[in-house]
Amino acid sequence: MKIAVITGTNSGFGLLTSIELAKAGYFVFATMRDLKNRNDLLNKAKEAKVENQIECVQMDITKSNEVEKAYEQVRYKFNKIDLLINNAGYAQGGFFEEVTDDMWVEQFQTNVFGHIRVTRTFLPLIQNNGGGKIINISSVSGLFGFPGLSPYTSSKFALEGWSESLRLELLDENIWVTIVEPASYQTNIWKKGLSRITKKDDRSLFQKKLLEQAEQSAINAQDPIQVVQLILKIVHSKRPKLRYPIGGITRFVTLGKALIPWRFIETIVIKAIKK
Repeated sequence: MKIAVITGTNSGFGLLTSIELAKAGYFVFATMRDLKNRNDLLNKAKEAKVENQIECVQMDITKSNEVEKAYEQVRYKFNKIDLLINNAGYAQGGFFEEVTDDMWVEQFQTNVFGHIRVTRTFLPLIQNNGGGKIINISSVSGLFGFPGLSPYTSSKFALEGWSESLRLELLDENIWVTIVEPASYQTNIWKKGLSRITKKDDRSLFQKKLLEQAEQSAINAQDPIQVVQLILKIVHSKRPKLRYPIGGITRFVTLGKALIPWRFIETIVIKAIKK
């Protein structure tokens, strides 16, 4: 039996991926910050008849003691894992002058240091397995610094750089580090991120337009099952690539930054927001 550990499984990509991996024969340790939020996952697991393949585990990735306790739980039961998916995270929305130091620290504690903490802790179990995969869920925001999301985009840029280094360090041990870079999909991350932006009547026209477009983007987001299907493709790949962009805008952003001078990109973005 293959073993997977996934963070942030109470909703979104984490929940759906847990179900699909269980259906594929994996035993899944579905970790989440608060086990009170496990009911949606357990209900869907029962519907899919894979409830015996999933074990919910308390693990706030920002707390070392909880990460260590979860590690001991997995080690005691199997002493190895085949797959680690770093999925937990949130988007801190807000314009730079309004985002406090504490907000920046909180964003990086979860989206960067939390993943580093979990990976360092569980890495010995992948090594015990003789190799495996680490999948880090990044974002199109790890490729482009969207306005109004500077803490989130900065955290994803950091995740991308760490993942590159980690992949090169671990390849010789048959451990494959991969980054998934989704565009906007229908998960709670955008709703929560936008809710953190203070409502003000005296905002500039640019800020108002930007917020309107962000809200519309969240409403028109794509079906997250597309990302889950990509994750399953990576899981079953013998030699997965480093990066997997998904969603139309992600490929456009990647090509655009490579081929178009930045001054033209600025003009395009500002005009698109103000229209």
